Amino acid sequence: MNKSSSLIAIAAFAAFASFGANAESPDANGQFALQFDGSRTRAEVMAEAATVAKTRSHEPAGSRVAAPLPSSVDTATVRAQAAQAVRLGQIPHGELSL
Repeated sequence: MNKSSSLIAIAAFAAFASFGANAESPDANGQFALQFDGSRTRAEVMAEAATVAKTRSHEPAGSRVAAPLPSSVDTATVRAQAAQAVRLGQIPHGELSL
């Protein structure tokens, strides 16, 4: 008797809970519909798109390496000056130098 009354109570609760779960399709004119109001004509938009396509670069921004600056100092001279500065302690060298 106790099992049947609890089974009936569970069935009644399930039936009651199922009434609230009704799904409907959204209204076509409601909040889910996309609506655009533009003042430009289709021809104007197509002309602008054609202009952008002609002038657009397919190269990602920042992908080019800057050209080296011209210098009158030889590379060997710069390396020798850097080695001298490290020996004199003017610039840090290695991972543990602070």
